[in-house]
Amino acid sequence: MPNESKTTIYAALAGNAAIAATKFGAAFFTGSAAMFSEAIHSTVDTGNQVLMLYGLRRSVRPATEEHPFGFGLELYFWTFVVAILIFGLGAGVSILGGIDKIRHPHAIEDVWVNYVVLGLSFVFEGASWLIALRAFRAQGGGSGQPGGLLAAVRRSKDPTIFTVLLEDSAALVGLAIAAGGLLLADVLDLPRLDGVASVLIGLLLAGTAVFLASECKGLLLGEAADPAVRAGVRSIASGGAGVLAVNEILTMHFGPDDVLAALSIDFDDRLSAGAVERTVSDIERQIKAAHPKIRRIFIEAQNPHDSARALTDLAPRAES
Repeated sequence: MPNESKTTIYAALAGNAAIAATKFGAAFFTGSAAMFSEAIHSTVDTGNQVLMLYGLRRSVRPATEEHPFGFGLELYFWTFVVAILIFGLGAGVSILGGIDKIRHPHAIEDVWVNYVVLGLSFVFEGASWLIALRAFRAQGGGSGQPGGLLAAVRRSKDPTIFTVLLEDSAALVGLAIAAGGLLLADVLDLPRLDGVASVLIGLLLAGTAVFLASECKGLLLGEAADPAVRAGVRSIASGGAGVLAVNEILTMHFGPDDVLAALSIDFDDRLSAGAVERTVSDIERQIKAAHPKIRRIFIEAQNPHDSARALTDLAPRAES
């Protein structure tokens, strides 16, 4: 999975860096606000990919005494920073630049240059989008699952791939908006429409950033493993020798491929301590074999009454 993520990010990084330089040249040459917004968009995306590579590198550091569960959550933190940058820089600059163009319109020179650059950008962005989409589907996203692509993004625990996919999707829509704004501004001789297109691109980026930040917040707070994984863990634990009931299963992602599982199990009181230990070892071995992403498993022997009481003690209490 890390190699797939890096390939996706490197492809997006190379494409966005080249596209950003080309768009800036076209924006300064023609004076188009929409093209300048697109150049800012590609520049922010380029910086975002650098940050994600940095986060990916730091997230795979080995666990330490101070961080016994490793540093996988750092990947989610840097993806959250990416969302903030998209909102603050990409959306903010695009909207402000568009408003300025609406207030102070001026004719776009050599508009054909913008069309050429937008066309090439669409090809490069489309290639990067296809790479991200294939990587996303390779990890089980979107293909044959209910709810479509956005629902699959919500289920995904790998922010590197779905962030690139969202960025590229927004970039393709942004290119269409920029092209439409330039065409209407040129044909209707209304330069303000170029500014309107810039504002619309900014709003598109703001919406993308809010959605991405919401997904990253959930991952940072600690999301459980997929329901199918939890059901599989319960099935394996329930089939253990001497297991009367599985009281509770708690799971949490510390990274895309790093899950912690904590189980509360009611064992037959007639089992010896050695028999319980053997069952626990067998359950752990089966769970890790069936679900390789679950790297740490903690099993607590507990009867249903004590388990229910523990849950009650953890429930939030009303302030007196």
